[in-house]
Amino acid sequence: MPAETRHANVRAKAAKHAIRFDQVALVLGGHRIIDGMSFELKAGEFVCVVGPSGCGKTTLLRLLSGLFRPSAGSISYGDRLIEGPSPEIAIVFQDYGKALLPWRTAAGNISLALESRGIPPAQRQGRIAQLLQKVGLASHSDKYPNQMSGGMQQRLQIARCLAQEPAVLLMDEPFGALDAMTRQSLQDEVARLAEEAGTTVLFITHDIEEAIYLGDRVIALKANPGRVAEIIEVNIPRARDQLSTREHPEFLRLRRYLYDFVQETHC
Repeated sequence: MPAETRHANVRAKAAKHAIRFDQVALVLGGHRIIDGMSFELKAGEFVCVVGPSGCGKTTLLRLLSGLFRPSAGSISYGDRLIEGPSPEIAIVFQDYGKALLPWRTAAGNISLALESRGIPPAQRQGRIAQLLQKVGLASHSDKYPNQMSGGMQQRLQIARCLAQEPAVLLMDEPFGALDAMTRQSLQDEVARLAEEAGTTVLFITHDIEEAIYLGDRVIALKANPGRVAEIIEVNIPRARDQLSTREHPEFLRLRRYLYDFVQETHC
């Protein structure tokens, strides 16, 4: 089945909202971090979030993951409120070095997610092998994190999150510390894996080109307090390519539009 058709099929199944922020506010230490934030994500949608420092991008993920409770408003997943962490929602952190367990091998780190799901030991090995293959680490199962490059460690963290079989994947600037070639490779890998699984992705980034390249939509935030300024549709065909997509007229238009937005919000 062509990639464009697969993508269309995923969207066809996304009739209901997977995630809903309804007038969410968060006050910490007397300071209003987020105010009146409202938006919706559909099942299987890849949405990127951009904005200046202090706009609450990381706080947004903490709210969605259930690590923070809103001071006002509500956050729902499907037909229930998010009131705490859920195995259906996984997070990929930017600091992959601290996210992995250094005393466990690559296989052992992935096994941790399977153990938490109660998967019997006899069923883990095959699943671990499949996930390592998916992220290009099939020959590195016995390596410890400190024996792996930054890109390999981030691939491992992604594989461990996928082992949870989450419906929602939260990503907090996951490629910010990587070199350009590794970053582009992982962008394509994550887009492919999310599409194959029909996973809903909320992806935080400071890189407007990355947001346009990956996203079905881009949520642009304003700061002090954090709030939604605009939600922008990315009408660029999939599957996307690192060269041709970045030369697409719509990509260039959106890049200029978002660049101007970021410049204005920094003033």
